[in-house]
Amino acid sequence: QVQLVESGGGLVQAGGSLRLSCAASGSIFNINAMGWYRQAPGKQRELVAAITSSGSTNYADSVKGRFTISRDNAKNTVYLQMNSLKPEDTAVYYCNAHTRSMLGHVYDYWGQGTQVTVSS
Repeated sequence: QVQLVESGGGLVQAGGSLRLSCAASGSIFNINAMGWYRQAPGKQRELVAAITSSGSTNYADSVKGRFTISRDNAKNTVYLQMNSLKPEDTAVYYCNAHTRSMLGHVYDYWGQGTQVTVSS
């Protein structure tokens, strides 16, 4: 199993910045990729950004050029630097770890979520 602990959410004014952190522990050797998802009230959960074990990244079009995902392998931690925040970025942000066991079993683990609120 993988445990994910998130931190860094909060309230910020439009145009401001926040950095989210997600520390992974447990069976981290099975992690293929980690990412951040978000869910706003009344909306489906959506991918914000992801990074593979090899360092390849992927971003939602709505955050390209504003958000940056990175990882510190020594700390087993993934970060999401969010700049130029907009009110529409307001959501609960969830850390995700996508794992594949040696037997090929795929499973997604989720953090508890952290609230990001951007005021206009």
